[in-house]
Parts: sequence; structure tokens; C-alpha cells
Amino acid sequence: MIPTPDNFTEVATTEPHRLRTRQIVRAHPEVKQLMTRTPATFAIGGACVLAQVGLAYALRHQAWYWTLPVAYMVGAFFSHTLFVVIHEAAHNLVFRKVWQNVAVGIIANFPSIVPTAISFKNFHIKHHVFQGVHELDADLPDWYEARLIRNYSVGKAVWLFFFPLFQVIRTIRCREVATVDRYVVANMVAQVAFDAAVIYFFGWTAMLYLFLSFWFSVGLHPLGARWIQEHYLTLDKAQETYSYYGPLNGINLNVGFHNEHHDMPSIPWNNLPKLKAVAPEFYEPLLHHTSYTRLFFRFLFDQEISLFSRITRKSRGQATLKDQSVPDRQLVEA
Repeated sequence: MIPTPDNFTEVATTEPHRLRTRQIVRAHPEVKQLMTRTPATFAIGGACVLAQVGLAYALRHQAWYWTLPVAYMVGAFFSHTLFVVIHEAAHNLVFRKVWQNVAVGIIANFPSIVPTAISFKNFHIKHHVFQGVHELDADLPDWYEARLIRNYSVGKAVWLFFFPLFQVIRTIRCREVATVDRYVVANMVAQVAFDAAVIYFFGWTAMLYLFLSFWFSVGLHPLGARWIQEHYLTLDKAQETYSYYGPLNGINLNVGFHNEHHDMPSIPWNNLPKLKAVAPEFYEPLLHHTSYTRLFFRFLFDQEISLFSRITRKSRGQATLKDQSVPDRQLVEA
């Protein structure tokens, strides 16, 4: 029997990405040209929204149980792509003005039923700035969460299935992060209007399809392995962040390039492979994943992996709560 870990791996070092950012810029100043915006992301998001609305419409008169296979095998992929669009908008990588990116996030949020786009932005930026700092990084599991699930296969399956709920509960501990602002309110109002329209014109079966697509896309699904891929110590006890280089990057807008994204959050999804190509000496030595499905099952059944398989730190570095974006542009100028 493999012993159950009872705590996270705490380190005294600061998060690794800012140092690597400086090193990359010093070695390859041409990476500055990759820091652009990609308006085409909005078109991709719009197409996914229309596809989900179209599928919801097609299912409106079907028996409710038909929503399960369609949501799991089709809708989850559209929903996950929309989540990546929301992520790009959270970093202001779609359009130049903040309000335009907020609008993109709100629209991409529509088929997910629950108004999370702008709240995600507020917490996600802090994840970049304070990676591993428990009271500010909502990406880290709570202690109660890790001790409840531990390294048991059934527990990890339950955790993945209810991942959206665990993610919401985590935000409660991040008391220093603002949770409600005018954009959050706008997100809520717009989402309620969309949900009401779906129920009124299409009915509850269509609503169930959209909800299940969202639920599967971030939970008990091979796509849910993305949350394990990014920061869980699955391949090396010392490597804090992992990338995924596999076929699903094609439909998930290169979201697997996670080391690259953390190093240069001002580079949009379409330029992340270019960053890796420009600076191969920084990325090729890093361990990475090539299959979400393989990682999904390994996470479930490998007892050496638990929710405690994460690196934490107490040091906040030189960042402050007022930081609204990861200062990679400032590092470039330095």
C-alpha cells in the first residue's frame, strides 16, 4: 500500500516563470514581436456559441437522456474551446480595449449557463501573479479538499466530477481578491437573460444539454485532465508547471502550451508554438504530456498522485494585489 501524502510540497523559492521570462527575453529579444492580440479568437468563440445553440435547438424535442452522449462526445469540446476563449479575453489578448475583451468573455460564457467568465478573470490573474500562494491562488486545492479526496481512485473520480463546485468553494479562501465589480454584474445580468431565452424558446432539454456540456468539459472527461496537466507533480517532484503537446491543442487553441503561457502571458494562443520554436533550449528540457486520455486514467489510478501533489509557497515575491496582469511586458522593458 502506497502511503497517503498529508501535505503539499512547500518551497522557499519564488514561482519559476518570471526568471525564465527574463532569460528568454535576454536570449531572444525577438519574442517581443509575439506579444500581439488576435481578434480572430472572437470569431472562433462566436462560431462555437452558434454551434452550441444549434445543437441545443436540435435536441429541444428529444428525450432528455440524449443530451448525455451528445454533451459528453461533442458539446464538451465546444464548451472547453469557449473556456479557452474566455481565458484569452481574461488576459486582454483578443482586442486592445478592456471592455471589448470583457464583452468577448461574456459572450463566450453564454452556452456555459453559469456566469463565471469575469469572476474567472479576477481570480486567474492572481493565479499568475501569486502562483502557489494558498490564500491568493484559487487554482490550488484546499487542505480539506486534498485530505477528503487523498489518493483514492473513487475519491479522485468524484473530485473530477464535481470539479466546478470545488473550484467555486476554493474562491472563498481568497479573501484579498475582489469578487464583485461592474463587469461581474454585467456578466450575471447578460447570462440570466441568455438562460431565460434558451428556456423560453427551446425548453429545459436544451438547457440541460448546455449545462452538461459545460459540466463535462471541466470535469470527469479526458478534457478534465487539463487541470492535472498544468501544475500537478505528475512527472517530476520539482517541476511545477507542465505543458501538453498533443492533438487536442488543435481544437483547444493551444491551451496545452502552459509553460509558455505562464512565461509570456501577453502572447496569444496562436503565437505560443512560435515562442517554443524560438526558444527551444528553454522548453525542450522540460517534461511534458502528450495524451490527455493517458493522463486522465493515470491520475485516477496512480496512488502516488493525489491532490497534495502540488507545490506551494508563502513568499509573494515583489508582486502586489494591485497587479492586474502578469508583468511580462515590464520584464521585457527591464
